[in-house]
Amino acid sequence: MSTQPLRTELIQSYAFVARNFSLMRRYWAWEVVWVAYSIATSMSVTFIAAGSSEITGQQIDVKHFTLYLLIGTIVWRFLSIMFTFVSEVIQIERWEGTIEYTLMAPVSRWVHLIGQTLFAILYSLFLTLIMGVVMTLFFELDLSNSNLFGALLVLLSGSVSLIGIGIFASILPLLYPERGAQMTHIIQASFLLVSGVYYPISVLPQWMQTLAQISPVTYVLDGMRAAVMDGAPTTELMPYIVPLFIFGVIATPLGIWGFKEAEMYAKRTGRLKRVG
Repeated sequence: MSTQPLRTELIQSYAFVARNFSLMRRYWAWEVVWVAYSIATSMSVTFIAAGSSEITGQQIDVKHFTLYLLIGTIVWRFLSIMFTFVSEVIQIERWEGTIEYTLMAPVSRWVHLIGQTLFAILYSLFLTLIMGVVMTLFFELDLSNSNLFGALLVLLSGSVSLIGIGIFASILPLLYPERGAQMTHIIQASFLLVSGVYYPISVLPQWMQTLAQISPVTYVLDGMRAAVMDGAPTTELMPYIVPLFIFGVIATPLGIWGFKEAEMYAKRTGRLKRVG
């Protein structure tokens, strides 16, 4: 069987990755601002741990608290950036004025979305790496007992699970050109609220705790903290990794299918336009 069609589709996916990197170079000043903003906001949250004893007047394990907040901050930044790039795939096309050309091009939709997703993961990893390096310069961290390989597996499994949700969310800007992009932020904010990014989910009302149990972000954070803070071996991380992977394997094809259906509807109803 010839592999030429698959090779062509892989090249087409890479073309979307290369295009997005070209956009980054074009708007490099904005990227610098965004990196600086991300680092500043992440450090602001993490410094809460440093001031916790002074605020409460109680003796607190500051290093443990710092690592708890640091993991939540960095993991959330990684997942939220990736989710944003995937969910705003249509909005980016509108900003660039290329939405008609992209969605009318003879390219499979899964090729387009996989290319966008791959870029989102690479960009998120790059930004997270920069943040991690900077944060280690300000905070004393002891990672000698951490299972960093297991933490990476949890993070990548979480990426797979968020991809499908991000693709589903990208339908909103497609169907609602005026406010669809803003609607995706509601989904993102909901994950931030219920998933225990900065606090354990046990402090939430019971109905929010129920939502937290079905949030993939909760599993990513719990798995990352178990690997980094407790040094849990990779075998003990499987209760986090396996559900995330299964969720992603199911949600991503469904997301691509839903996007294609929404795309056809948008074309029939004239919602496919440059200006939202």
